[in-house]
Amino acid sequence: MTSSARPVRLVLLPGLACDARLWRDQLHALPAAFDTKVSDAATRYGTIPAMAAAVLRENDGPLILCGASMGGMIAMEAARQAPERIAGLALLGTNAQPEGAETYALREAAIGLFERGDVRDVIEPNIAFAFHPVQAADHKLTQRYLEIVLDAGAVQLIRQNRAVMKRPDARTHLGLLRCPVLVMCGDSDTLTPPACSREIAALVPQAELVWVPQCGHMLTMEKPALVGATLLDWLERVSAA
Repeated sequence: MTSSARPVRLVLLPGLACDARLWRDQLHALPAAFDTKVSDAATRYGTIPAMAAAVLRENDGPLILCGASMGGMIAMEAARQAPERIAGLALLGTNAQPEGAETYALREAAIGLFERGDVRDVIEPNIAFAFHPVQAADHKLTQRYLEIVLDAGAVQLIRQNRAVMKRPDARTHLGLLRCPVLVMCGDSDTLTPPACSREIAALVPQAELVWVPQCGHMLTMEKPALVGATLLDWLERVSAA
């Protein structure tokens, strides 16, 4: 990236019920050459397309979008809406498919409990499923994630789950992407299984697929150093290109 070139903004897109704390460890490793911002669009809009449109509207110029889980869904939708603006996509533990009937029903049931105010009773027993068993045994780590989700509150949990339930099928446009795409997935992710990342990588012409060993769904928290180093290496190569 030359000094005369317009800087590329790196926008980090958190997953469902998460915020900038999801990227705490990676933010320290990212180069100053990228005008990095953590988007909160998911907290202000009720659909994946509306969230993606806000990301595009609120960030000028060329963008590299890095999204985790729901954030990856937003990133893929932004690339559909404005492919000419996207200099690169990093998709972490995400899913290009529309919601399946089984997970739709599970989310609907959870939403009913959230509406009754039973947020902690729903979230706390299920926290471990987001992590590899080794990391799930780290009480300090899982409590940090629990705190983030509880801070989001019932309103955000309901709105964002409904957005994910109604998400568009990103597979219809991924084959048209011409920007570099990094696909990362924990090898033990049970929430967005490895098959989801394989599918994305198979559809995108310039995809690079990276497996994170002994890792579940929460890549940035479970394996912060490895995820940060992988992102940094990829960003430097995208920048050089």
